[in-house]
Amino acid sequence: MSGEGLSEFGRIKHFFAPLAGPGGLGLRDDAALIDCASGRRLVVTVDAMVEGVHYLPADPPDLVARKLLRVNLSDLAAMGATPRHYLLMTALPPAHDDRWVARFAEGLAEDQQRFGVDLLGGDSVATAGPTVLSLTAIGEVEAGGEIRRSGALPGDRIWVSGTIGDAFLGLGVLRGDYPELRPDERAALTARFQLPEPRTVLGPRLAGIARAMCDISDGLLADLGHICQASQAGAEISLAALPLSPPARRLTSAAGDVPVRLATGGDDYELLFAAPPAANEAIAKLATELALPITAIGTIESGERVRLLDASGNELQVEVAGYRHF
Repeated sequence: MSGEGLSEFGRIKHFFAPLAGPGGLGLRDDAALIDCASGRRLVVTVDAMVEGVHYLPADPPDLVARKLLRVNLSDLAAMGATPRHYLLMTALPPAHDDRWVARFAEGLAEDQQRFGVDLLGGDSVATAGPTVLSLTAIGEVEAGGEIRRSGALPGDRIWVSGTIGDAFLGLGVLRGDYPELRPDERAALTARFQLPEPRTVLGPRLAGIARAMCDISDGLLADLGHICQASQAGAEISLAALPLSPPARRLTSAAGDVPVRLATGGDDYELLFAAPPAANEAIAKLATELALPITAIGTIESGERVRLLDASGNELQVEVAGYRHF
């Protein structure tokens, strides 16, 4: 594209209106319309990403868009909701021209098709920088079927989907760390940071199985702490039980604090949940059906503390449990 570029409304019409669903009304009105069937509830979440904080300035715009959408879909999955719609706010500096916006919209279009969601509207403003992006995702769940953080009970087992720590390592790879890894391992870890996999199929399937659940964004220990605080309980997890990818296992075999840092690094966007022991068989069946590892890593217990234990059962001292926003 050449010339002075499109205006705000030109960008909306050209790049974003094609992403709108019926409720978005072509992005021509002041607000959107949402239908909700009887006996269902809407689940709404909002998350923001800041350039240089949540993604690197050199990250491709289509991957930035997809990550922005996916981290919000992960929040819906953590409530057991099926994603339906989203709203978008962008604050872009002048350097992000129409070509950047076009690639950004292409990323959204790709993931809209994959996850079955559509755009309802939003807002766009200019800024001197850095780029700020905010997305509000809307999902749907059977009334009373939502999974909250507050239902864990002592004796429940603690489970986590997928693998832990890959996004933390992927960010390190992008910053030049871990040169000992093979190119394919570096690429796999980088992808986990730039393009998380929200568990939108698993989340709703855990309704009636999980007593409490959240996704892992700030770090496994920090987010488990959120469940425990809401449930007024404590927890004990085993560092050795954490599910790790092959490159993560290679790195943890070396000396240092890498294993603990994987439990606190954040950006995993896996589901962390508590379920009674009677649910073990159902969880194993679900893992097989979805071809997704779901690993038991500890137990909910009485008290208020989250304890991380080493292979010998000794408690490890962790100074920072996860990412702190302030």
